[in-house]
Amino acid sequence: MTRPVVLQPAEWNRHSACWLAWPSHAHLWRSNLAPAQAEFAALCVAIAEDGGETLDLLVQDDAAEAEARVALAPVLPQVRFHRIPVGDIWLRDTAPIFVKSMDGALRAACFRFNGWGGKYLLPGDDQVAGGVAGIIGLPRLDHDWVLEGGSVEVDGEGTVLTTRQCLLNPNRNPGMSQAEIEAALREGLGAEKVLWLDEGLLNDHTDGHIDTLARFVAPGVVVCMEARDPDDPNAATLDRIAADLAAFTDARGRNLQVLRIPSPGVLVDQEGEPMPASYVNFYIGNRSVVVPTYGTPFDAGAVAAIGRLFPDRRTVGRSARAILSGGGAFHCITQQQPEVP
Repeated sequence: MTRPVVLQPAEWNRHSACWLAWPSHAHLWRSNLAPAQAEFAALCVAIAEDGGETLDLLVQDDAAEAEARVALAPVLPQVRFHRIPVGDIWLRDTAPIFVKSMDGALRAACFRFNGWGGKYLLPGDDQVAGGVAGIIGLPRLDHDWVLEGGSVEVDGEGTVLTTRQCLLNPNRNPGMSQAEIEAALREGLGAEKVLWLDEGLLNDHTDGHIDTLARFVAPGVVVCMEARDPDDPNAATLDRIAADLAAFTDARGRNLQVLRIPSPGVLVDQEGEPMPASYVNFYIGNRSVVVPTYGTPFDAGAVAAIGRLFPDRRTVGRSARAILSGGGAFHCITQQQPEVP
């Protein structure tokens, strides 16, 4: 059977909902569970308040739903609760990627998930995409290769940004060439042109997810970071990313306009190792852009700079320091469902 031609919409297009999963796995989060729940709730409120968007929230059991109801009290009328077992909260990578067919119908693209190259194999994660598609009642487009939502960034016009470190990593799809990956992205997401960066942030267990490196903010316009801290361990990588982006043209033939914002600088974990903190891991909601902050001197400047890129939305910074201890930030734990007529 011939697959329909599809396209993944840009994140700044309107959403009918945002999918998330309540953090409740104490054995994973340990002492950071309560702080992560507080940060998660603040993100949800920022997305949903003032008529923002509906939150579709996955919860593990009655106890988890009860916790979430208390934490999300300010926006509870906009929350719908669902029981789907998940390994953890990283729905950008485990939920389906929503695409539109040429007739405007929404479909759920469901890719294989292998725990970020076999590093974190958590029960339930590989079933989340199908479970979410089933709840909505969407037609599924199943793809028999590994792809995480955080590894691709689209402009909604056929351009896909990604990294070789992730998509060409033998721990994802051994044996698939760059050309074969591009063909698969064309079929799965409507990619007309794939732009490849080399590598991501130090100690990023996702192997260079693009949503911590560079994001489209409009067709032909991309934002990335620059080091303002002389001790930033990612300084050279960030400069190389900006230079590579400036040399790219998109699917429409435009030279990319590259805008740079501060990076968070040095942020270390309990063992003193640098963490892959990123301000470009923001979520673009219907009314708000929610930027992760980390308690560094660069927080306010980064939020202000991102706010200037979205004059039609309210841009807010919210702490993601505890969530980062699990490996990511706000974009990593959200998956938007595009609005359809």
